[in-house]
Amino acid sequence: MYYFLSLNVPNQTLLYQIAFTIVPGIGDRVGKKLISYCGSVEAVFKEKKDALLRIPGIGKATANSIINHTSFERAEQEINFIIKNKIKPLFYTDSEYPQRLLNCEDGPLMLYYKGKANLNKKRIISFVGTRRATTEGQMNCDRFIEGMVKKDVLIVSGLAYGIDSFAHKKAISEGIETVGVLGHGLDRIYPSQNKKLAANMIEQGGLLTEFKSGTKPDRENFPQRNRIVAGISDAVVVVESAASGGALITADIANSYNRDVFAIPGRLTDVYSEGCNRLIKINKAALAESPKDIAYIMGWDDSKSNVKSQRELFITLSPEQKQVLHIIEKNKKISIDNIAMLSKLSTSKVASALLTLEFEGLIQGLPGKLYKAY
Repeated sequence: MYYFLSLNVPNQTLLYQIAFTIVPGIGDRVGKKLISYCGSVEAVFKEKKDALLRIPGIGKATANSIINHTSFERAEQEINFIIKNKIKPLFYTDSEYPQRLLNCEDGPLMLYYKGKANLNKKRIISFVGTRRATTEGQMNCDRFIEGMVKKDVLIVSGLAYGIDSFAHKKAISEGIETVGVLGHGLDRIYPSQNKKLAANMIEQGGLLTEFKSGTKPDRENFPQRNRIVAGISDAVVVVESAASGGALITADIANSYNRDVFAIPGRLTDVYSEGCNRLIKINKAALAESPKDIAYIMGWDDSKSNVKSQRELFITLSPEQKQVLHIIEKNKKISIDNIAMLSKLSTSKVASALLTLEFEGLIQGLPGKLYKAY
């Protein structure tokens, strides 16, 4: 039954992990549930069908896929490719796996990474936008990334034409680490014109994908890619976008992950400003006129890094204000209604406390009547 244990691979655990991602019917959510119930990837494969069927949400089709798996030889091929090309596999239980993605229910089970950047850097920001970027879009992209030079950030994008490529190129020219998230395997670069750029990124950042070698850049892969771009970062900046497109999909996903979203506004008559303007209009993104806006809202303004600790030494907060501040600190972003519900204070008392805390520089008001702590 376990003939695969004789396969010539140096890491049997990795063999199980890769094989697990190949089994039909096991996506990211189901896969994590199976491992949670069974204890490990190996245990999933060794579990009996009856036991698998007792796991909530696991039907006969999924159980049969696991019992009748034929994925280990393909997994062995992938391990050989990984070793040959010095690629780092990152299973979601590994310490080097991007920890921000663990907060995303549909975060990938497995990632493949080639590069030097720390995927768990303290500050990570994604830049996204249209493939048909205008000259103004490129200028804005360059200007905002120049503003990140002293912020010690990792810049993420999708290595596509347009804004993605401009973001990566500018990051490299400014000495900022940058990671490209791919919609295909690491055995190719798409678009091919970005091969030199990709090579530079491996030395000053990296390339990341959830797709195994041999995976082509098919259209359906890119929405999946976009969720990683959104989830791996603290914030997403939409530089330029038409009324629809991948950048807006990424922004929507980022909002669903409770990430900060920024949009650079443009003229009402510009086609590739429609998406950004609408995001701002419907409170799905904060308006970003300069890099300082991002630094201020994200609390990355180093000149204010000690404001909270200094103020807390001298400000005497009321019990209600302390309670509200504590709730905000425990949440990345939270609405006044949720604060009132958690604190069991009236909305008027919460509003009063928020006003004082914001005035004293302890919290920041965000679009959509949300609040965050510095």
